Amino acid sequence: MNQEQPDADHLHFWSFIDHAVERVGRELPGIDPLAMRLVLTLHRAANMLVYDLESTVHRPRGWSWPGFRVLFAIWLSGPVEAKKVAELSGMSRAAVSALVSTLERDGLVSKERAAYDGRAVQLTVTGAGLEAITTAFRDHNAREREWASSLSTEEQRTLIELLGKLTAHSTHFDARHRA
Repeated sequence: MNQEQPDADHLHFWSFIDHAVERVGRELPGIDPLAMRLVLTLHRAANMLVYDLESTVHRPRGWSWPGFRVLFAIWLSGPVEAKKVAELSGMSRAAVSALVSTLERDGLVSKERAAYDGRAVQLTVTGAGLEAITTAFRDHNAREREWASSLSTEEQRTLIELLGKLTAHSTHFDARHRA
């Protein structure tokens, strides 16, 4: 075993960032270690938060994180076409279509032809869906509040501003994202 390489058993979810930045910096001179650390940390924090919300709030209700996102988008914007739900949720149309089928089967969403265009289908949250999403969202928001409580109100606002600045800047270098 190379003495410069740590034993992988000693690495963990967060220490891997330090290890990755140090190792890549050594093997690929000229990389931007601060940008690398920012993106790795942001990605890991977002994944950790989503996993927590999904496993504590949504999976016990039989929903996946994407299923929640679709139901949430329909609830807040419906009646709405599936292509708009895809845009609002940041998912592909195919993924939304599959999720809507499951939500419809479970009685949470209904589909009907749009009056303005017989080819278009509009999605609406059913009565059971409304009860399910509002109950779930209360628990979801309580968990969000727990996550956010580690920061002061001003720190929360600052982080929101910084993330807004980061995402707004993506238009300057033609970043790809679902639209």
